Amino acid sequence: MGFGFVLDSPGPFADKCRVRVCVIFNPTAKGDKARHFRQHLDRIAQEAALKLTQQPNHAQDLAAEAVREGFEVIVAAGGDGTVNEVLNGIAREPQGCERACFAVLPLGTMNVFARELRLPLRFHGAWEAIRRGREVRVDLARAEFDGEGGRQVRYFCQMGGAGLDARAIELVDWGTKKKVGPLAYVLAGLRAVREKPPKISVSAGTEQATGELVLLGNGRLYGGPFRIFPGASPRDGLLEICLFPKARWTTVLWCGARLLTSLRLPPGAVRRLRAPTLRLTAASPVPFELDGEWAGRLPATFHVERDALRVIVP
Repeated sequence: MGFGFVLDSPGPFADKCRVRVCVIFNPTAKGDKARHFRQHLDRIAQEAALKLTQQPNHAQDLAAEAVREGFEVIVAAGGDGTVNEVLNGIAREPQGCERACFAVLPLGTMNVFARELRLPLRFHGAWEAIRRGREVRVDLARAEFDGEGGRQVRYFCQMGGAGLDARAIELVDWGTKKKVGPLAYVLAGLRAVREKPPKISVSAGTEQATGELVLLGNGRLYGGPFRIFPGASPRDGLLEICLFPKARWTTVLWCGARLLTSLRLPPGAVRRLRAPTLRLTAASPVPFELDGEWAGRLPATFHVERDALRVIVP
């Protein structure tokens, strides 16, 4: 197939060869950004192959297929859920992260990974960044846990969490989400915070700790612009662990107010650890999420592979 760009700026494709590009998109995606993206489908189709998802988790299969077909750039056109699916499709293929460069067209509400990479959040700027093809390498994180069918491996690029936030995601009513968007997470969070929070144990090297909510950062941002992990970097081979001793109404109100005014957590609200590998356990099967998507239940082990993911940045 002849799809691709002729790139002429510094980057992984600076030899001006034609680069084969695949864009993976959910045709039923809602919102202004998705509608604006559809207006440019003809232009995109002249420069890239389009693969349209047909059901949940289909983007993962399409991304794996694109790796096998030899596409050098695979683009996730969507929100953080689509980004995570496409990432997992690339990473599960043998040498997938070496064979293909990952790119994002941010069409979602939060676009956390796109914000972390400082990608333009509007279509034209993001598409031109992809066309220029400037590549960097960032860390690739993964969770290993027991699930349906045995041992599971799930990759993530930005963040994870166990406890209250994952329980809220688990409780989201998808019909409500279609009607009210991000407010559905707030409503689910109000339900989750009424439940008795579990105790979660963290084992990170020689350090041990216990709390009621654990957030993991492979970058600074969580939930959009909020700098929950100010010391984290997607290029240092470490996860930043943000441990809340308590996850009650008082914690939510205290931390929520500070986040809204300063985009940061209050000093002293959490204990912070940093490690390349950690294990989370609990007495009950506590849920955890990756990149804002429900993933499974504890226990789980989390690892970081340094500089394993090729991504396109501005």
